Amino acid sequence: MSIRQKIPMNPFMDSFKAVFSFYFFLGRRIKRTKVFYLISLFPALIALIDILEKVISGRTYHEGAYIFSNIIMVFYLQFLILILSLFFGTSVCSEELEGKTLTYLTTRPIPKSAIILGKYAAYTLLAVIMTAAGVILSFLILNLDSLRDVSLYGVLLRDLSVLTLGLVSYTAFFTLIGTFFKRAIIFGLVFSFGWENVIQYFPGSTQRLAIVHYLKSLLPTSSSPVKLTALLFRLEPTPPWTAVLVLFVITAVFLALACLFFSQKEYIFEE
Repeated sequence: MSIRQKIPMNPFMDSFKAVFSFYFFLGRRIKRTKVFYLISLFPALIALIDILEKVISGRTYHEGAYIFSNIIMVFYLQFLILILSLFFGTSVCSEELEGKTLTYLTTRPIPKSAIILGKYAAYTLLAVIMTAAGVILSFLILNLDSLRDVSLYGVLLRDLSVLTLGLVSYTAFFTLIGTFFKRAIIFGLVFSFGWENVIQYFPGSTQRLAIVHYLKSLLPTSSSPVKLTALLFRLEPTPPWTAVLVLFVITAVFLALACLFFSQKEYIFEE
């Protein structure tokens, strides 16, 4: 009689999947996520108002692709993805400390790195879904009269890819910050709306010290039919493939450091 043995799965991957599934479905139900969904749809509301005003007044406006690239993308690239990444990234560790559930997690037979990476992946995916919903809806509203133009969907795909890379890299950075600082939100706000929004306008190689520089380097230059004058002001772009490589490298480094720090640090609960 043969004995059928079940081949064990990779313990790390099992733990990662369990953490990812739990926090992804939990994250969908919390109030913060619902608020962020509403904020992400705000540009779509503005786009709808713009279209209605155009129809009612009969005025001549910039075409939808121009508005999308120079107004909508500014909102998402320089505000929304920073906010989403900041709050979701720092909460990977901080919400366990504040809820005093960290001890429960770390005493389970789960690798600590799987906790960080599982929660990071879950929250990043939530942020990507929220961002994509607002971007696609805004795009469709602003381009109602030219939806048959196949080239426009290339613009949409490119912009979604840039925003996704932004969420992946920023959330990795803020995940690291959340494992290191007690008041990570304050540091994150200074970084997001101080450093990232100032250093990008410095001339020369200095602007390469900002993550947003590499994201903007993936957008079309001023020679493109769809000009992004508001986003690409003073940009000295890095070659696109180099920019993508840098974003992946810094994401991997930030996550590796976050896992290392989380595994080594002893966290003290505040009374």
